[in-house]
Formats: sequence, structure tokens, C-alpha cells
Amino acid sequence: MFPQGNFGRGCVLALGLAVTGSLVAAGPCDLYSSGGTPCIAAHSTTRALYSAYAAQLYQVRRGSDSTTTNITPLSAGGVANAAAQDTFCANTTCLITIIYDQSGRGNHLTQAPPGGFQGPESNGYDNLASAIGAPVTLNGQKAYGVFVSPGTGYRNNAASGTATGDAAEGMYAVLDGTHYNGGCCFDYGNAETNSLDTGNGHMEAIYYGDSTSWGSGAGSGPWIMADLENGLFSGLSSGNNAGDPSITYRFVNAVIKGGPNLWAIRGSNAASGSLSTYYSGVRPSASGYNPMSKEGAIILGIGGDNSVSAQGTFYEGVMTSGYPSDATENSVQANIVAAKYATTSLTSGPALTVGSSISLRVTTAGYTTRYLAHTGTAVNTQVVSSSSTTALKQQASWTVRTGLGNSACFSFESVDTPGSYIRHYDFALLLNAGDGTKQFNEDATFCPQAALAGAGNSIRSWSYPTRYFRHYNNVLYAASNGGVHTFDLATSFNDDVTWVISAGFA
Repeated sequence: MFPQGNFGRGCVLALGLAVTGSLVAAGPCDLYSSGGTPCIAAHSTTRALYSAYAAQLYQVRRGSDSTTTNITPLSAGGVANAAAQDTFCANTTCLITIIYDQSGRGNHLTQAPPGGFQGPESNGYDNLASAIGAPVTLNGQKAYGVFVSPGTGYRNNAASGTATGDAAEGMYAVLDGTHYNGGCCFDYGNAETNSLDTGNGHMEAIYYGDSTSWGSGAGSGPWIMADLENGLFSGLSSGNNAGDPSITYRFVNAVIKGGPNLWAIRGSNAASGSLSTYYSGVRPSASGYNPMSKEGAIILGIGGDNSVSAQGTFYEGVMTSGYPSDATENSVQANIVAAKYATTSLTSGPALTVGSSISLRVTTAGYTTRYLAHTGTAVNTQVVSSSSTTALKQQASWTVRTGLGNSACFSFESVDTPGSYIRHYDFALLLNAGDGTKQFNEDATFCPQAALAGAGNSIRSWSYPTRYFRHYNNVLYAASNGGVHTFDLATSFNDDVTWVISAGFA
């Protein structure tokens, strides 16, 4: 125990310190424990959430041989060993298969099973996230978050120690404040144990997005809200709470807590500043929410009934036993700020120059005279050479533009059809005129990386980072390695998604 006086318990919490043999920086779960509301689940692919934690953070599976490996912190309490992942996943694709629970309760998150809504996998399970879709740095050290595209989800329907019934709990999640949509539902928290909608009040989870199907906040969103089942709540009712602001931060700390006829929404910039309270008060008056009937499963990226149309990015989050005090949450916020989340490059390999004209040549043996081109709106490969017609040369030339949906990546505008861009639609690549919508801009944004096979680039979708430009029967798709579609065939995948980029024919 600390002596009273200048190093009393309040100072320890404020400074984010704990004793583990010597005075070292505490993790968020050390702070929750000191506040009397210990973590019963702690998930992060970016760092340890306890100062003494040195075990596995998450597991990845590579596409080349389906082998898995666990990624651990660089040191106890530290940032994830991203270099180990990069080495393991070199020249192949990797998926995040398990997000381990650091609390010791075994509340790990794995591929979500089918429920009220079926997942997109052939067996009804949800997709797994790309291991490289969400790179960041913490205090200058590289790590990877969990990039959730629509159809992606994780779950544990047999969690231990989670709140049930009307019992109190708290939770926070550090998220990407620029990656969201209006689909249902990008959640992290407490949900049904059978993956079905079992009624009002059977969930209590953080929601992030701009859905207005139930509740909403000030402005046009996105908002932090609570998914309490059959309603996204921004405050007392399922209507509008003008005190729940639209969030514009790149990194967001979203906080929900609830107990008997009491709950709150809090939030902040996860890179600076302090938490604000957007709602604190009694439960909604509609039937089923007071008392609550929480069931205690844990979800990430999906709704309680496995609704899978949402998107978002998760870096870290916890769930607690008991209703955390504002002071404890404020200390956790200071700890998150001290982690110094920051952006890093989304691209690698040979660099592209915005404004330049390029052509992309196939590298698969037997097809190396073919280039990425288009015929009307269809994107395909065609045999192109210096003696080809001017029209064909133009069809096989693309102007590099700053990514319409994310400026850290690129979009590809047709040379012969200005204003039209390559975009994915139902995982086929098409040439469509830009319409300025958020959906189109994201569909038309791609991130080149070092080639999966030999020299050149592989080009992945920003919004579906498991999917790459792939030619299959001379047609272009946004394909995943071994997915459910015919064009996802694992055979020759690396070759088919590798392109040599050169100056455009036109």
C-alpha cells in the first residue's frame, strides 16, 4: 500500500501509476482495478492493457499454408510486436483469427457464428479481418488495429464474468473516428448469447456510426450511442439527443456504462484532451429497458443478432464489473492519450505519383502481354502493345488520383473517360462515373502494397482490405485469398494480384 500524503491513491490514479515490483506505468485495466471496477474482458491488437501483461494479444493465420501464430507485446505492458506479424505474413495474406482476452477469464473473441443474420462465409460465419488493414503507431511503434468491413465480425457467446440482467458494467473502445457507416451495427460490448434478437434491453454495447434508424445526436454524425437492442440510444429516448455531438476525431475513445436505472455515454479525442459526458441519467422509459435483461455475450463489429452491414476500426477496448466512476474513466483516458495513437502509411512497394498516367501489366505466367483495361464499364485485361490502337492504349491507361475515400491511398481515373473511376461493386471491378457519395468514394479507393509475388505492386481495397485487384478469366475482381467466390480461388492468387506498374500508354 502507498503511504498517505503526496503519493495517496488519488495521485496514483491521476498519474496512471501502479506498483508491480517497482513503480511503472499502469495499463487501463490496472486503473479500473484500482477504482474497484476490474476488467472482466480486455481486448487489443495494439498493446497490453495491464502493466504486467506479456502474453498473446491476438492470433493471425496466413493464406499461404493456413499456419497461425500469436502476436505478443514487445515487452510486458508494451506495444504489439508488429514486426513479428510482418515477418510471418511476408509474401502472403493474413487474417486476424483470435483477439485474446487479457483479463485471464478466457473471454477471447473469435469468428462470429451465424445468428438472426447469416454471415457471408459459406457456413454462415462472419468474415475475419485483414491483419494489415489498420496500421497505426503508439509512441512511434507500429501496430495493427482490427479493420471491420461489412460482413466481418467477432463474438464470444460463452463469456465469463460479464454483466447479466440489470447488473452494472462499464466499457470503452478506442476506434477510428473516420471509418463508419449507417449500417447495423458496429458494436463492442454485451449482447445475446444465442446470436438472436431476444428483445428490448438484452444488450448493452458501444455503437459508433451515423445510423438514424433509431436514435441520433447533434449534426449529421457519426455518434457514440448505446445499442440496447431494438434501439440505438443517444440519451433518454430513442430519439435525438442534441447533447450527443457528431465526432470528427481520427482516434475516438467511446465509453458506455450502465447499472440499475442509470447509464451514461462519454467520449473524447483518444489522442488528446479529456472525456466529456454526453448523457448521464435514468434508463429509457420504453418497455424492456428498466430493468435491463443483459445476457453477457461479447461482440465486436456486429449487432446482437449478427447484423453485419456496418464498418469501423477497433484498436482496444475493455468491459468491467461494476459501474466505473468518472474519475477512473478520466484516468483511463489519460492513459490512452499517453499511448500516443497516430496514423502511419497505408501503402508500401513502388511509389505512385498523383497526377501521373500509369498502365498495369499482368505478371501471371502466360498472361504477361495483358494489361488492366476497360470495355465500357467492364474492367478487364487486354493484350496491349506499342502497336495497339490509340483507343485501346487509352483504355489501358489510368490517371493516379488522391484516394477519394482516404487521402492516404489512391483512386484510378480512366484516361479516356475523365471523371470515371475504378470501383468495386459486389466485388466486381467496374468503371463508373464518380457521384461524390461517401459509398462511391470508399469503393473507389485502393492502397498499393509491395507485391505478394515478385516485383511490382499488389493493390488492395481500402474498404475491404482482404480484397485485391485480381484478374480471373481476364475479368477484374476485388478478390480475397481463398474466399467463397469462384474468383477467390487460392490457386495462383499471389501471381494474379501482382501487377507491374509503368508509364501509361496514353
